[in-house]
Amino acid sequence: MKLWIVGARGSIATTLAAGVLAAQRGLAPLEALLTETEAFVGLGLAALPAIDIGGCDLAPGTLAQSAHAALAGVGTFPVAMIDALMPDLERIAITRGVLRGGGAAIDALAGDQRAATASGTAREVVDRLVTDIRAFAQDEPTVVVNLASTEPTPAAALADWDGAALRRAVDDDDPRIPSSCLYALAAIEAGCPHANFTPSAGASLPAIVELARAAGVPLAGRDGKTGETLLKTALAPMFPIRALTVEGWYGTNILGNTDGLVLADPDNKASKITSKKGVLEGILGYAPEGDVRIDYFKPLADHKVAWNFIQFRGWGGHRMRMQFTWEGTDSVLAAPLVLDIARLALLAQRRGESGPIGALGLFFKTPEGSSEMNLYKQYDALLRWTSGRSAAG
Repeated sequence: MKLWIVGARGSIATTLAAGVLAAQRGLAPLEALLTETEAFVGLGLAALPAIDIGGCDLAPGTLAQSAHAALAGVGTFPVAMIDALMPDLERIAITRGVLRGGGAAIDALAGDQRAATASGTAREVVDRLVTDIRAFAQDEPTVVVNLASTEPTPAAALADWDGAALRRAVDDDDPRIPSSCLYALAAIEAGCPHANFTPSAGASLPAIVELARAAGVPLAGRDGKTGETLLKTALAPMFPIRALTVEGWYGTNILGNTDGLVLADPDNKASKITSKKGVLEGILGYAPEGDVRIDYFKPLADHKVAWNFIQFRGWGGHRMRMQFTWEGTDSVLAAPLVLDIARLALLAQRRGESGPIGALGLFFKTPEGSSEMNLYKQYDALLRWTSGRSAAG
């Protein structure tokens, strides 16, 4: 299996690559993989020891150039292990990404690469990406995974296009088409399953879904569910099961990595907030009072902290309260999910499925192809799908 990662020099991609390489050298185990549990044995999923990683980034180069900055200060891997992996990381060449529609926050990340990553028409960009993906894939099973920074919400008009309109807009170099959509189009044209781990539009546009189905390409997304929202989707079902009414649910998040820096911009943050807010109404059947906050706190680096306050009502209308704090390391939580999603996306392709694979909603805050938000029902749907049964029965 090959992974072509958008944002390949970021924290998640670097953590993923280092973990895979360490496992291949026998330096660390591959842990926290759902697809390695008993329920998934016998599915013929892509072998883990032979994973090959490539991709693109706003700053092209090699993973070795970003490894220490992304990993050493977090403590995910010992510095000595990172040093031992440097020759392998040096061999992972990252090509030039695309800068379109990301807003000022992502423009700033591009730095002195801004002109190069913003060059070319939309059609030229897609063609270049397809060439890069195919050169990396070399006709082997390959999944394109978007791990890039969160874009602002795209123009509403894009949701009204069909596949033909989108193709015309690409050929006409319509500036409203963001990078995430161009990456998705490139994956489809290259014949590779596409997974969107970000809240960005990506392959969620109806036009792109139409093109993916026509091309026989599976889609998975969007916005990987790794921390606070994961816990919400596990905890929230308790309240309707016990007929308790949630009056309010407030959450605040602080994180210090590049994702947090980009989300400090209100336009980029809006996409993420929308994704995080949707789960409670989907589970409870109504929207409780409250808000979700995300704040950049540089000292945390790749760690993140979330605090939630819940007020609920029970017998006799009596009000009660609950609080919890979640502390996690963003890339450590995300990296194994990327492998799980990629392996299952290739399974879908092998089965001849295309378009959004709703059964993979377990991994995402905004599941494409499914409206289910309850973690336990999502897990059951995934097991039914892998066993060849429908989600309904």
